[in-house]
Amino acid sequence: MLNIALFGPPGAGKGTQSEFLINKYNLFYISTGDLLRKEIADKTRLGTEAQSIIAQGGLVSDEIIVQIIEKTITDNPDANGFLFDGFPRTYIQAYILEGLMLKLNTSLNCLISLAVPEEVSVERLLNRGKSSGRSDDNEKVIRNRLKEYNEKTLPVLQFYRDKGIYHEVNGIETIEKVNHSITRIINQELSKSLFNIVLFGYPGSGRGSQGKALAKKFGLEYVATGAMLEEEIASNSETGKRIRDLYENGQLVPDEIVVQLIEKKLASSKEVKGFIFKGFPRTLVQSYILDGLLKKYGSAISKIIEIEVPTLELISRLDARSKTAACMPYDSSTAKIVKRLQEHETKTVPVIEKYNQLHGVIKIDGRGSFDEVFDRISEAMESGIKNMR
Repeated sequence: MLNIALFGPPGAGKGTQSEFLINKYNLFYISTGDLLRKEIADKTRLGTEAQSIIAQGGLVSDEIIVQIIEKTITDNPDANGFLFDGFPRTYIQAYILEGLMLKLNTSLNCLISLAVPEEVSVERLLNRGKSSGRSDDNEKVIRNRLKEYNEKTLPVLQFYRDKGIYHEVNGIETIEKVNHSITRIINQELSKSLFNIVLFGYPGSGRGSQGKALAKKFGLEYVATGAMLEEEIASNSETGKRIRDLYENGQLVPDEIVVQLIEKKLASSKEVKGFIFKGFPRTLVQSYILDGLLKKYGSAISKIIEIEVPTLELISRLDARSKTAACMPYDSSTAKIVKRLQEHETKTVPVIEKYNQLHGVIKIDGRGSFDEVFDRISEAMESGIKNMR
């Protein structure tokens, strides 16, 4: 997800550049003024509350603003990211946005400030006033607006300078040159992003074989909890011995061990383009763990893909697999197969539903040959990578 805050004094050309960014990077435009007007027009609870405050001559509180922004983000899971215009306006709002981004398992990639000298802003706005007839485009009002912008905005800019994501662009260049400068900044930010896929599907859907092939094609690191546990046992480490004891006693490996192994994998994988996670997260608890782990390493989930296969075909596939060397412990009888499918439904389907609400889940038809399914998933991944760039 690509999240950008665009700053600039009145007359800097934010409107023109916003349109460019929205179209080029498939971003959803967030203007607090526009959002407030929409909530009021739709007569929502927040809109009614805001209208009451405005009618009494008051300023709409940050509490209402942040709820509207959060609602907008969660209501648009298909957006490749968000472009913030006019928010955060104050130092406090910068902290509010930071907290909101954390809550939504994302972050602000960069703040781009269009730098324009005051006299240029005044000249541009006066010229706009002549053609548009806007009453607020007179010199006294313009200079007051610029004064207010500078007083409120400078602390916000410093906040993002300290975070290392502040970028300044010369706003008096031509529109095309400003476009080019902004594109260069965003491409630099995107090059730091990992492309992380979570691959879901019922047992028998082909997640394992597809995940390995996709990792090879796209240069990603394949992360399968089952394989990592087996590797740890083979290494005869203390953790491996503990896992073996759990297996021999018919017990499940606790999240504590699984998380340590995944974190070890994330920390040791240098110069990778991203990860494909198969077999994790299986539960809602594990989904929060994965979100936190990726956040710790400055990353997040890029795409969630679910391979869909009808239940009867799943049972048929698993029954056929039970007669091969690839047989899994739960393949040995129809009763065990059904139990494993039911376990996925009760524990993992809620995870998929959670991700669908937050990010959107890409559903892939898992029927057909291996290559046919592989091509479908590859197409979805290529689209995701293209959007990141």
